Amino acid sequence: MNKQRINVGVIGAGANTRKMHIPGLQAIDGVNIVSVCNRSVESGKRVADEFGIPQVRGTWQEVIDDPGIDAIVIGTWPYMHKILTCAALDAGKHVLCEARMAMNAAEARIMWETSEAHPSLVAQIVPSPFTLPFDQTIQEIIRDQLLGELIAIDMRHATGEFPDLDSPMTWRQDIRFSGLNIMMMGIWYEALARWVGHACNVFARCKRVVKLRTSSDGTHAVGVRIPDHVDVIADMDCGAQARMQFSAVLGLAQPTAEMWLFGTHGTLRLDGVEKKLYRGTRGDQALTEVDIPEKSRGQWRVEQEFINAVRGVETVKLTTFQEGVRYMEFKRNP
Repeated sequence: MNKQRINVGVIGAGANTRKMHIPGLQAIDGVNIVSVCNRSVESGKRVADEFGIPQVRGTWQEVIDDPGIDAIVIGTWPYMHKILTCAALDAGKHVLCEARMAMNAAEARIMWETSEAHPSLVAQIVPSPFTLPFDQTIQEIIRDQLLGELIAIDMRHATGEFPDLDSPMTWRQDIRFSGLNIMMMGIWYEALARWVGHACNVFARCKRVVKLRTSSDGTHAVGVRIPDHVDVIADMDCGAQARMQFSAVLGLAQPTAEMWLFGTHGTLRLDGVEKKLYRGTRGDQALTEVDIPEKSRGQWRVEQEFINAVRGVETVKLTTFQEGVRYMEFKRNP
């Protein structure tokens, strides 16, 4: 196998970067994380000490401008993704960018266009992980027409909690940092698109139940512009009609993360809480669990796929910038 030495710089060492990307990259032969830049030099030093990274940089420009670095991992909040991605690509660096792709569809398109201008460089968005063990099986069931013609899709993600009125603002609730990304909507839509393609017509109603929060430092009040309850009706390219609900404010509702696919001959249900897949066909009295062989269960291999793509061993599938633009377009008018 190609053991080309690859030096990586990390900009933004958030939770997922520390949990998945840094250890995943360090486990690959010939890959060295040589520098890290975090929100402060102090937090960057803590990350460097934890993972044995030799250099701590004070600014992201220092990481991107380093001629010894081949690839950049971007683990910041979405508000920096376009700036860092375009700067890294223009500097000749491969890019692995954390989801969510960007603040909005316009920024995502700029990122994609920049990547297209540098075809020799790898540009990858971290994929939605929740359905990876089931994607291949679901795709095969749909492809083999075991559900027949798709009629309807029902997606629901709800915490079952009453509105949280007291917690301070987090970056996910702050449109300045998160943009138009809403709760778990993009993650689930990306997974759905892997199975049946994209939506062609969308109608949505959004509600902000908690309209004011305390700033993260506790010093002042901040208006909340990101919804905490969303209902969506969509026509899909495949011909099905989709109904989707995402909510963090439905007190005492059954906590759920599930997707139903209804066809003319069969029904499929993915339970994201139990992490199980169920199927039934015409004549059945109930759904039964689908036994998925281990060889068909997809796994997290983001870092391996990225490095293999840089080395020319494979191409990026999960997730390309082009596909990232499509899921950002779905969220462009919340």
